Amino acid sequence: MKRSFTASIAVSMVLCAIITIPALAQLGDRSGGRGGASTATAPTQTKELQTAMTPKKALEMLQEGNKRFLAGTMLQRNLKKQVEETSKGQFPFATIVSCIDSRSSSELIFDQGLGDIFNARVAGNIVNEDILGSLEFASKLAGSKLIVVVGHTNCGAIKGACDDAKLDNLTTLLAKIKPAVAAVPGMEPRTSKNHAFVDKVGEMNVRLTMKQIREKSPTLKAMIDKGEIGLAGAMYDLETGKVTFYAD
Repeated sequence: MKRSFTASIAVSMVLCAIITIPALAQLGDRSGGRGGASTATAPTQTKELQTAMTPKKALEMLQEGNKRFLAGTMLQRNLKKQVEETSKGQFPFATIVSCIDSRSSSELIFDQGLGDIFNARVAGNIVNEDILGSLEFASKLAGSKLIVVVGHTNCGAIKGACDDAKLDNLTTLLAKIKPAVAAVPGMEPRTSKNHAFVDKVGEMNVRLTMKQIREKSPTLKAMIDKGEIGLAGAMYDLETGKVTFYAD
């Protein structure tokens, strides 16, 4: 009788552990790892996940990713495993047009892994024929559901455009930002010394870039108008790490 009773207690303890451990893990996932690193493991982006994705959900995923980045609760990722899992194909859910600034990596600030997002990076997050073609490939052929143009505060390219800087091929690039400089009224002095002016021009540049995507790519405009893909703008704050989104 004593052995049977002891065995029953042992079995109960094992069953309790089996039930409790996954439950605690799930609770950790839902809490986002408050008070420490997240216990949630990020899945590798698959064709099935991409197909089920909507533009709205894609935007929400980026927003949630930035919240995790700010809180220091980024999802756990086995990058070596993701290398293996994405070697046969890629199915990103979003495409980011961002600046080359070393402090604004989209994979980091949106807490994304290998194969999750396309990222077109160029000083001043402008678009030209090559980048528009890349966006068309990402959206029409590769199945990405969202385009986000991401500028950032204290941008060197924006400062160069404000100061009318000249430097070989950079002069041509900065010319694409000049319309944003002209579109921001007042705010003297209109130079890189006026940080508020620089950031206003940065935001305006994001909005004008979004406008150019619609105007210069019939393919992307048609997809946006049909709701097949979304288009959004955003500004990344270099001091806080926060991304503020703007509607199309």
